[in-house]
Amino acid sequence: MKKAFDTEALAREAKEASRTLALSPADVKDKALREMARALRAKRRAVLEANRKEVEAAKAAGRSLAFLDRLALDPSRLEKIAQGLERVAGLSDPVGKVSDFSLRPNGLKIQKMRVPLGVIAIIYEARPGVTADAAGLCLKSGNAAILRGGKEAVQTNSAIADALAEGLKAAGLPKGAIGFVRDKGRASVHRLLSLDGFIDLVIPRGGPSLTVMVRRESLIPVLSHDKGLCHTYVDASADMKMAEEICFNAKAERPGVCNAMETLLVHAAVAQEFLPRLARRYREACVELRGCPKTRRILPGIKRAGEADWDAEYLDLILSIKVVSSFEEALSHIARHGSGLAEAIVTKDPALGRRFQREADAGAVFVNASTRFTDGGEFGMGAEMGISTQKLHARGPVGLEGLTCEKYVVTGEGQVRDSKMI
Repeated sequence: MKKAFDTEALAREAKEASRTLALSPADVKDKALREMARALRAKRRAVLEANRKEVEAAKAAGRSLAFLDRLALDPSRLEKIAQGLERVAGLSDPVGKVSDFSLRPNGLKIQKMRVPLGVIAIIYEARPGVTADAAGLCLKSGNAAILRGGKEAVQTNSAIADALAEGLKAAGLPKGAIGFVRDKGRASVHRLLSLDGFIDLVIPRGGPSLTVMVRRESLIPVLSHDKGLCHTYVDASADMKMAEEICFNAKAERPGVCNAMETLLVHAAVAQEFLPRLARRYREACVELRGCPKTRRILPGIKRAGEADWDAEYLDLILSIKVVSSFEEALSHIARHGSGLAEAIVTKDPALGRRFQREADAGAVFVNASTRFTDGGEFGMGAEMGISTQKLHARGPVGLEGLTCEKYVVTGEGQVRDSKMI
C-alpha cells in the first residue's frame, strides 16, 4: 500500500528552514539562485520531456488552448525561467533594510526594519514557471516556500523542483527551504490550508474556483490573485494608430493570461472611425468579437454581448466591445465590472490620463500602454509571485518587498515609561 504524503512533515521542515533563511546573507541566497538556474539548464532535457508528456495528456483530455499555453514549456521559455532566477539574484535584498528614524521627545529612536514573513505556501494550477519564480522570490526575501502545483503538471514541476534542490545544496542552505508537494490528491491541499502553526501566508494562483476554495477553507492569511478582467478605454482624443496597436497587443499577443484585455471601451466620437480598422486586424488574428448594440451597428455580423460577457475573463481569442458616450461612463463600467488587476486608457489629454490613473480602481493603471505590461518582470522585480487584486498587505505584481513585512526597532538609553502615562 502506497504511503500517504506527509504534508505536515514538509511544513515542519519548512518552518525550521525559515529561521536559517531569515538570517542568511544576501550573497549566500544569491549563490543559491544562480546555482538553481545552472541546475535548471543542466536538467533541461528531463524538464522538457516531462512537460511534453503532460502537454500531450492535456490535449488528449480536451483542455483549452489557453490552458495548454500556460502548461507548455519549450527551450526558450525554460531559458527565460532560468534567467528570471538570475535576475532575482541581481536585485537588492529587502531583508534587514531600516527606515529613517524618528526621534521621540524622550530620546527613543523609532525605526522600521523589513523582515521575512516566514513560510509561504503557493498553490497553483498549470503554470510550471511558477515553481521556479515563486521559489526564487521566496528564497531571496528570506522565506521558506511550499509549492503545490496542479495535477496536470506534477512531473514537470517535480523535475524543476529537483533542479532547485540542487541549487540549495550547492549553496549550503537547508533543503526544507523549498518544499514541493508531490501528491496529486486534493487532501494535501486541504491539509496545507489547516497548518497555521507552520505556514504564515498562502498564495493561490489559478482560476476563480481555486481562489474561492482557498479563501473559504484556509486557516492561514491569504494573498489572492483573482481573475484578470482588464479593460482598455479609447478616449475621443486618442491617437488612432497608437490605440490600434495597444488594443491589438492587449488582446491578441497572448490571450490566455490574466493581464490580457477582455473588454474594449471606445468613445462614441471615434468609434465609427476606429472600430472597423481594428476589427479587420482582429479577424486576421481569429479574435471573436461580441458587442453592445452601438458596436453591432458599426460592426454588423458580430455576436451580441450579453450581460455575462461584461464579467467574463475569457482567457481566449474573444473580446467584448462597448461604445460609451463619455469618460465617466467608461469609468463607471470599469468600476462595476473590473477585477482590480489592470486598466488602461489611450488619450492625448494628459489631465484626463492623470484623472484615470487616480480614479480607476486597480493594482496597475496605464496611460497609453498595453495592460500586458502588468508583470513583475516588466516592472523590474525580476519575477513575480502573482498579481494581487486585494488591497491589504500588497497590491498589483508582488515581488520581493511584497513578501516581507515591517517590524519596529526601538533604541533607547535606559528610558522607562512613567506609570502616570496612559
